[in-house]
Amino acid sequence: MSFKKLYLLVYLVSGCLIWGCSQQKSHSKSAAELSFAVSRNPFSVKLMQAGKTVGNIMGENASGLYYVTSQDTEYITHPDSISVNNPDHFKASYQTTDGRKANVDIQRKKDGSLSLQFTVSPAKGILRKGMSFMAYDGESYYGLMERPVDGPQQKSWTPGIKEGLNLRGQKLTMFTKPTPSIYNPFYVSSKGYGVYVHGSWPGRYDMAASDSSRVRFSFEGPALNVTLIPGPEPVNVVKHYNAMVGPPILPPKWAFSVFHWRDEHDQRDTLYDGTKNTSPYNSEVTEDILMLKALDIPNGVYWLDRPWAKGPAGYSDFKWDPDRFPHAKQMVSWIHSKNQKLLLWIAPWVMGKNMIREGRKKGYLIPNQSNKDLKHVRQLVDFTNPKAVSWWGTYMKRVIDDGVDGYKMDRSEEIVPDSTKIVFNNGETARQVHNKYPEMYLKAAYDVMKKYRPNGNFLLMPRAAYTHSRKYGVFWGGDIPSGQWGLRTALIAVQRAAFMGFPYWGSDTGGYWGKKKNFTHENLSRWLAFSCFTPIMEVGPLRNRAVWDMPYHPSYDTTLIATYRLYAKIHTHIKKYAYKMAKNAHKTGEPIIHPLAMAYPNDKKADERWDEYLYGHDILVGIIWKNGQRKFKMYLPKGSWKDAWTGKKYRGPKTLTIDCPLPKIPIFTRGKSKINMGNLHKIYQKSLKIARHKPNLKKLLKKENFKAKPE
Repeated sequence: MSFKKLYLLVYLVSGCLIWGCSQQKSHSKSAAELSFAVSRNPFSVKLMQAGKTVGNIMGENASGLYYVTSQDTEYITHPDSISVNNPDHFKASYQTTDGRKANVDIQRKKDGSLSLQFTVSPAKGILRKGMSFMAYDGESYYGLMERPVDGPQQKSWTPGIKEGLNLRGQKLTMFTKPTPSIYNPFYVSSKGYGVYVHGSWPGRYDMAASDSSRVRFSFEGPALNVTLIPGPEPVNVVKHYNAMVGPPILPPKWAFSVFHWRDEHDQRDTLYDGTKNTSPYNSEVTEDILMLKALDIPNGVYWLDRPWAKGPAGYSDFKWDPDRFPHAKQMVSWIHSKNQKLLLWIAPWVMGKNMIREGRKKGYLIPNQSNKDLKHVRQLVDFTNPKAVSWWGTYMKRVIDDGVDGYKMDRSEEIVPDSTKIVFNNGETARQVHNKYPEMYLKAAYDVMKKYRPNGNFLLMPRAAYTHSRKYGVFWGGDIPSGQWGLRTALIAVQRAAFMGFPYWGSDTGGYWGKKKNFTHENLSRWLAFSCFTPIMEVGPLRNRAVWDMPYHPSYDTTLIATYRLYAKIHTHIKKYAYKMAKNAHKTGEPIIHPLAMAYPNDKKADERWDEYLYGHDILVGIIWKNGQRKFKMYLPKGSWKDAWTGKKYRGPKTLTIDCPLPKIPIFTRGKSKINMGNLHKIYQKSLKIARHKPNLKKLLKKENFKAKPE
């Protein structure tokens, strides 16, 4: 009897073989390799790390691999043949419950991860291929999507919502939708491993929701390709994932400055206090730049949202609207003279008659879009076509030449088709492209900016993202509403983003929209404190107002202005620290935000706290999101900590009850760190003193001595 036949006989008798148990040095010093054991019928795979079982691919009285048809769910049964190339590789063909042939290929990679490929033939009638994991008692899951829950975005801020950072008990579709922004088919288990599904086909996840003992996911497409990533620490899973898919971008240093913006900029004859606008530029831009300077509120980035261009929707042919933004090029230069950068809103579609007609004639737009009423129609660019990207870039160059430093890139998940009947230039259907369209849109803009700004001194900030988007931009959390439940949504989202491998994230401070009753001094104060300790601190749109012109009494809100200055000063003071963390994120994939469940995976109390997180390695903050809350139970994990407000030192683990009147939130620094935020009480008192002296805009305008020349 040949060795191969004997080997197969042993397998069929025992029903179980262990593959890939040798130990090698992995890419990370602290990361262990995964090994696996295969049982034949029903098919299951036991995952082991450092001699411990961390996961089990298995069903309930059925195979751990399955596929879904329009009639039923089918499973693989007993093997037809097994081939083994080496001790780290299992490959077999299986019969299935409906008479098809399935192929399973499991390999251990040099980096210690496991790859699993699952295909079935004939493929006709198969909707999705899936995998089932045992869900252990107490096991938590992190990642996959930015928002607390999937589906209509309002669900994420429904009053009384219980879902937090842990995904367990939830269902979701891996399908980008407006405006929950970041989706990524990658999650981290608290058992010490990660699961990443390759590709962009739509999928579904059931995180022990239908069956508390099983996690199931299934994806469309010709094959299910999954990589199982070793830890055991969650942060090492994320770093290992980073090594697989490529590093996040390293933004310019100024990306970690404070951003200020409004949703729309009107051109008015007077400024907020009735002062006549003698500036040759947009009145609200002028007001913002002068007031921020006069109030000594640090600001490094200003952005203009839509509408800024010609046309009924303010976004036609990349041409400035001269009525809304007169002397635009000189305005950009003036903003730069104030040591601020300028971002401009764009979308993945064209709206101007000229661009639409030209784009359709040359085949640069996604086919089968409506071509009626060219005054209002939106036509998406086909970013799978290199010629279309180049053409689009020639229009972008118009404002790049005017000095614009980057773009706020909106709405790439909003009207993108997903029909299998629509075929893009690269031959892929819209169904396959839908999820990665935000990536392609962002990369196209990156390539255009890189062409005209080869030094890399630019920034792109989209709201929608998929796996590879992080290579090209930073992100903000979409249209979250004002109010306590909106702030709660943002608090969870920044930590979800960290687990997904997206280190640069911010939110619209105060919320993008919402009921006026939720737009309060207290909520804005708490949100400013939160945004201070996110990598991207962007303040706006504040119901299209400014902190010195609130839509409530008093409109000139002295304490809110002081709060803004306090946290803008802190964020600016730790900008060097944040950039150091950004360089580390770019190099290793380690996020800037460290949820306590990531930083202290063996600490049960830490695992339960999503209202605290580490900003970098050495700053621990507690985020107050509830209205009326004036005390905070702060959990200090193991180690030495110093209260940034009082200077008092503590040893963790320890829980403290801290008084937190507005605008204070708990801020602690690690005992051995060299971070010194200064006297926070003193900074706030100085901020109050400055805010009590309302700036004289008439004098500020006269001091500027504006002399705009015809362009």
